Amino acid sequence: MTSSAGIWMTSQAHDRLQTELQELLAQRHIEMPDEDSADYARSQALHSARQERIRRIHHLLSNALIGQNPPDDGIAEPGMVLTVRYDDTEQVETFLLAAREAEDHEMEVYSTQSPLGSAITGARPGERRIYHTPSGAIMAVTLLDAVPYALTAPGKARGQSSRDLPVRARPVTS
Repeated sequence: MTSSAGIWMTSQAHDRLQTELQELLAQRHIEMPDEDSADYARSQALHSARQERIRRIHHLLSNALIGQNPPDDGIAEPGMVLTVRYDDTEQVETFLLAAREAEDHEMEVYSTQSPLGSAITGARPGERRIYHTPSGAIMAVTLLDAVPYALTAPGKARGQSSRDLPVRARPVTS
């Protein structure tokens, strides 16, 4: 999900991104060496990378849908833990469909913009989807299961209903 629909992320990812943003903003000034210095280009690159990361975090946070469960309807969408089978190898993989750069999990995270994420979004269990890898290979994958992220945590039972619907986060201010 992007911009108008929002970017689904866990509350932990939201908190981590806010902390990272505050730390980046606290570094008000990067000392730049003289233009003749060998370190000038490196310092310029670091400054540009920092500014780009600040812009990216602002975008993620201002469009965040914070850790709320999507409906437990089995449809692949952001905020769901998906189990898929790669049809050519029969290999099974489980991953979280979310903003990859926002999440920091032991579980693999695929974004809806990734080839697999965009192909599988909207699928129902048993549905087969085909997508192209960055190398150009054609892959077929079948959705086996889709469960809201919060229902995969220890102590949560599958089928436990969620009254919460995604809500847009407040815009970030610097």
